[in-house]
Amino acid sequence: MTGFKLEYETMKSEILPPISLNLNESHTTAIYSDTDMQAELIHMLLNDRDITVFDRSEGLYERLTVGDNITFYHKWFGCKTPLPEILVLFELQLCANKPLRKCSQSEIARVYYAKYFMMDTYPKVFHEPIHGVDIKTMNTFINMLKKIADDKTPALILVSNIEHALLLSDVAYRLQEKGLHEIEIDAEEKDETTPEDKPTSTLTTAKLFKIPAKIDDKVILFDPMEIDYIESQDGKAMIVINHESFTLDSTLAEVEKKLEVYGFYRCHRSYIVNLQKVREIITWSKNTYSLRIDNQIKSTIPLSRTKIQGIQDMFNLK
Repeated sequence: MTGFKLEYETMKSEILPPISLNLNESHTTAIYSDTDMQAELIHMLLNDRDITVFDRSEGLYERLTVGDNITFYHKWFGCKTPLPEILVLFELQLCANKPLRKCSQSEIARVYYAKYFMMDTYPKVFHEPIHGVDIKTMNTFINMLKKIADDKTPALILVSNIEHALLLSDVAYRLQEKGLHEIEIDAEEKDETTPEDKPTSTLTTAKLFKIPAKIDDKVILFDPMEIDYIESQDGKAMIVINHESFTLDSTLAEVEKKLEVYGFYRCHRSYIVNLQKVREIITWSKNTYSLRIDNQIKSTIPLSRTKIQGIQDMFNLK
């Protein structure tokens, strides 16, 4: 097989628009949408196609150990990958003798990942696969996606978090009432460094400045230091503070010019980050990067490969 096509031109749903999407066997595709539209899409997939949606909701054997669960499913699905390799691939070798009921949420998620990997399904569709898990478990899932691509099996990720869509996929789409639209991802082939890519070594003293955002008939003025990051949605810039979003009447490029002097950095085509709020730089096994923000919910946002050097220079990292 060379791929899988989702084709829904005539829809009975009042929520979903017509969908036409080719899932390539050599890369992972993500669809980002709100939870209502996501639920309707899953309902459509389960009813109109012979598709299994993996969502970590079906039961495992809680009385058995992690190793016994993996052994059972390995035999049940006739998996050709050796059992010890499965345990290592999903970082389960150290908890193999632990009863499942005593495992953490992240350990249980990795058991689910192993089960899904061993199942012979085409394509593989995952619903919110890394929600609520730790970084090691996220990396495990990313490694699994690489294995799935190597096996020439299309993978589709359904998420309501745009950061997860960009992190997990090679191609990401936003699903809205007006249709399915591809989300722009930075072109990694660009080697040339433009002036705006060069890090600012010193920050000049700026005049009193507020960022205006509209909420209904009100205009709220935000201090730049309040802002965690700014993201682009449908061509408009959105201020994000502790995961609350406020619409700006500006493009991301316009906001970037105004905020550069306050220590904001264009870390990705779709994101500007407040460098004062950056707590961690995360390197994923997929050779991709994220920035963890020092806010209440510990937000993560994408860091383009072409921007990693700029971040390292700004923080004097070697």
